Amino acid sequence: MSDDKNQHPEEQILMEGDPDTTGHVWDGIKEFNNPLPRWWLWTFYATCAWGLLYTILYPAWPLLDRATPGILGYSTRAIVAEDIAEFDAMNAPIREQIEQVELAAITPADNPDLYNYAIQGGSAIFATWCSQCHGSGAAGAVGYPNLLDDDWLWGGSIDEIHYTISHGIRNEDDPSAHYSEMTAFDEILSDEEIASVVQYVLNISGQEHDATLAGAGETVYLDNCASCHLDDGSGDRFLGAPNLTDAIWLYGGDEAALEETVRYSRFGVMPPWSADASGAGRLSEAEVRSVSVYVHSLGGGE
Repeated sequence: MSDDKNQHPEEQILMEGDPDTTGHVWDGIKEFNNPLPRWWLWTFYATCAWGLLYTILYPAWPLLDRATPGILGYSTRAIVAEDIAEFDAMNAPIREQIEQVELAAITPADNPDLYNYAIQGGSAIFATWCSQCHGSGAAGAVGYPNLLDDDWLWGGSIDEIHYTISHGIRNEDDPSAHYSEMTAFDEILSDEEIASVVQYVLNISGQEHDATLAGAGETVYLDNCASCHLDDGSGDRFLGAPNLTDAIWLYGGDEAALEETVRYSRFGVMPPWSADASGAGRLSEAEVRSVSVYVHSLGGGE
């Protein structure tokens, strides 16, 4: 049976005034050749010409390591840099003031304008540099301290916060960084001793525990842990030894987490954020002070 798609094309009669056809026939239907209006074509050609001209005048074509610069030398990066320089110049006096005023004096009562600038700037700095670890709301995560509570390993006063931000913790970049290292007891204590001291820590932190093991664990604790965490387990901020008697835990306070901590230790690292003597570094002194004020204002600062 023959295909009827092109049957009897001669029977398709064009009416008077119909445009020419393209010669295409489908299912007995011929396709009219209706050209676009000239104004539309000229508009299209003009936009093509303008697009080509634009790629010549402005940065456009991607190369291996950059884009074509364009003969006008236009640069959005340069414009942004100029804007930043302009605002830096405008804010230079207040930034200088932040660097000179005592941190404790940057308060809503003593210096409201300076405090507001520090809070706004510190909030932006925190979101850019600190939120990746401490969270956007500063509530922290496992291994990253909560900055909203009043439990501070190295102190929560405005000056202590400033020092910690400036120099960091246990890093190899700043000789003034806070430094402490917990012993890993996996090869020092037996499994029974580790189990007992874990139960003792559960006991002094007010959690469910095995009383018999906890009794034996007290001796293990006093012999191996009290030198840093103190006899009562309240910790020593000077050493960065956490309080073991509260409900605030950096790496978790359940039995499994405590056993892992005792066996293998913990060693969190925070980088230094202040610029060095040459001026190289992540943040300027004014920025470090601003974010210090912001962190202190979150509610956990002392």
